[in-house]
Amino acid sequence: MIKLYSTHCPKCKVLTLKLTQKNINFEVIDDIDAMLKIGIKSAPMLDVDGELLDFAKALAWVREQ
Repeated sequence: MIKLYSTHCPKCKVLTLKLTQKNINFEVIDDIDAMLKIGIKSAPMLDVDGELLDFAKALAWVREQ
């Protein structure tokens, strides 16, 4: 399962749109405390098979799908 860590900021919305356009199933996690517990200090972050991808890497990953 793909997880999108989001604060619903403009970049988060772009990544959400790109994932949706590619019909990629994902879960949105917007609990700031949960993000901080695993070391996420900026959003959006995409968790793909346990690998955290920042915005640029996440967009590149989505393009490849």
